[in-house]
Amino acid sequence: MSEDPAPYCALAEIADTNPDTLPASTHASDRIRYVDLSAVNEGFIEWNEVPDLRFSEAPSRARRVVKAGDVLFGTVRPNLQSHGYVDALRWNAVVASTGFSVIRAKEGISHPRYLFHCALSEQIRLQANRNAVGSSYPALNDSDVRQFRVFAPVFREQEKIAEVLDTVDTAIRQTEAIIAKLKLVKQGLLHDLLTRGIDANGELRSPQSHAPHLYKQSPLGRIPKEWEYKPFGELCESSAFGPRFPSDAYDENGPLATLRTTDMDDEGNISLSTMPRAAITPSTFADHLLRPGDIVISRSGTCGVTGVFTGHDIPVVPGAFLIRFRLRDPRLNAFYRRYFNSALGRPLLARLAVGGVQKNIKGSDVLNLVVPTPPPAEAVGIAERIEASERDIDLNLRVQAKLNREKSGLMDDLLTGRVRVTPLLEAAATS
Repeated sequence: MSEDPAPYCALAEIADTNPDTLPASTHASDRIRYVDLSAVNEGFIEWNEVPDLRFSEAPSRARRVVKAGDVLFGTVRPNLQSHGYVDALRWNAVVASTGFSVIRAKEGISHPRYLFHCALSEQIRLQANRNAVGSSYPALNDSDVRQFRVFAPVFREQEKIAEVLDTVDTAIRQTEAIIAKLKLVKQGLLHDLLTRGIDANGELRSPQSHAPHLYKQSPLGRIPKEWEYKPFGELCESSAFGPRFPSDAYDENGPLATLRTTDMDDEGNISLSTMPRAAITPSTFADHLLRPGDIVISRSGTCGVTGVFTGHDIPVVPGAFLIRFRLRDPRLNAFYRRYFNSALGRPLLARLAVGGVQKNIKGSDVLNLVVPTPPPAEAVGIAERIEASERDIDLNLRVQAKLNREKSGLMDDLLTGRVRVTPLLEAAATS
């Protein structure tokens, strides 16, 4: 292969796509590890999901012997993107399902990690979707995979491209680990804040086991002494179900927006951009219009999801499957959103749901529900601590999204030859 320009070629020219299979004489009692499509997720093989089987117990499709450095390429839709890299063998005998094509680098000609990144590229994805045939489960065969056209620079350039993409992958995995840890921390913090609260210094109170004198008994269990408990209705100025109107009233240019249960995620975050609009004069539903700070709780479907409306450019009414609550003291709004969406409050709302197939919550039952009531200043502090934790998560999610965009751009440039890494190789050679 010439140095410049690097050619495109069929995958079979730089990789082996027809690896060994287990011999038919394999003893029935011999043990193997079997990698199925379900064990491959987002480019990784979940080795803890790879079963240890006697050969006699293995499915008939468990035939392909796997080696370190192999790329497993899913060939059956919807698994045409279920590709994994065998970084090392954990056991002596590992075989893969025939639902994979096994791509193995040719020594000195192709780099295994380069082949892995090629397998995940947009170019290969398009070829795989185009070539898959079949009605119920469109699939590829090994011959299709061998014919994939790939950019095939010299080995040293493949190695450098793989190094660049692996570096970005490592940063993505590290960010994912940070996000997972922050989410666990948030869950623990949420429970502590909603059961222990914060003291005058803004610090979590000592737990009950260390300072029982800081807590008192209530119908909800032990709560901080400074807290009260009362029916939720005593905190509300008013409440109302969302109004109904005919489906033909919806109009993308209408002057009224409708907040639906589907416009809120499970933590009550509201998406203003997805709310449909209606050709209805807002004054028609003047008593139902949401005000900034109103609490909305889903009463049907996924019962108990709680959000706080923060305002919109046009008037908004809650949908028919939401109940609107307006608190006398708006400083408590964010606290109750967190409480009702938590592992403490959500089950209380869920138990109020009645009915057969489609359960519903009655607004009167929510108003009668006994809830903890911290002092307003403390409620604000609790909500702010939770929001600060979420900001850390959101920051890392934005970092993750940026890294994913960078990786996508790099793959598009480097795996097509649009951008060459030759200068990096030259720099390495002279250093």
